[in-house]
Amino acid sequence: MNRPLILALGIFLCTLGVASAQSCFGLWKTIDDRTGKPKALVEIYEENGRMYGRVEEILEEGREGAVCENCEGEKKNKPIEGMQIIQGLEPDGEGEWSGSTIFDPEKAMTFRCKIWLDPEDPDKLKVRGYMAFLYRTQTWVRAEYN
Repeated sequence: MNRPLILALGIFLCTLGVASAQSCFGLWKTIDDRTGKPKALVEIYEENGRMYGRVEEILEEGREGAVCENCEGEKKNKPIEGMQIIQGLEPDGEGEWSGSTIFDPEKAMTFRCKIWLDPEDPDKLKVRGYMAFLYRTQTWVRAEYN
């Protein structure tokens, strides 16, 4: 191979890595904003231009294999692992995703939601849940796939 081609390929691969690191999509470790301890791994993915997220693994000791005891309807006593918790958020054009909901299986409550990357650290995700005029924001950290 010639040098210019190898150099161009190297630059392309570096650019691809930076672009993927700047995305909200991927695997995230949820952190309890009250205790600072990891709670779960959530896969955030895009489908038809909307954002969704599902619980991939529970990390809290003693909660492995937990079911949604407090839930009602079809989620009642269903495993939390595999449960879709982020529902159809849309991009707002400014790096934020909003317009739909996030579900908290622990409290069995649904909240309006907004998600964005931390502008100072793209490996941190801000996840805000709203109820009326009250809100709470958690910071999730990017996780590695095993």
